[in-house]
Amino acid sequence: MKLIVITTPNYFVEEDKILTALFDAGLDILHLRKPDTPPVYAERLLTLIPEKYRKRIVVHDHFYLKDEYNLKGIHLNHRNPLVPDNYTGHISASCHTLEEVMADKKTCDYVFLSPVFDSISKEGHHAAFTPEGIREAAAKGIIDKKVIALGGVNEENMLRIKDFGFGGAAVLGDLWNKFNPASDYNYQPLLAHFKKLKELAD
Repeated sequence: MKLIVITTPNYFVEEDKILTALFDAGLDILHLRKPDTPPVYAERLLTLIPEKYRKRIVVHDHFYLKDEYNLKGIHLNHRNPLVPDNYTGHISASCHTLEEVMADKKTCDYVFLSPVFDSISKEGHHAAFTPEGIREAAAKGIIDKKVIALGGVNEENMLRIKDFGFGGAAVLGDLWNKFNPASDYNYQPLLAHFKKLKELAD
């Protein structure tokens, strides 16, 4: 099962070092999601990440970065819902209903479905699906290997996500809560936690 990491919404010092360490530790795909930030910051971060890892990065904004830095692909969301003209390459999308999943799976390499569990990073974002509803959707072939679970993903429910039949899990709050850029210098606890999640996903 794929394990995808989504960045924090804000940039921070030495972020490139942590992201590179995550790739070194076996991170499959990173989603660079920094809403409402100037592209120059994304460019700076990308130049600091080793070239060999850039092809595992998907951008949520400033889609021109995909070709400029030889990235994996682009991610469609409510801010950027349209594929650029003449675009070729990897596409993923955010979905919040099973109807959206069915529609978007036809044109995407994979889609995020959220929130599967109560969100860790967004207060008040509660699970939008029951376990029964998820199992039913999997039985109908709506949830399959092209659908990535997002929202409240942690080590406690990783095996359930696998059992539900998702193709992967996207983690945000559970991982980044292990590191406070304002006060922590040591990101080893974050890396150790990532390795634990990766083991469960594999």
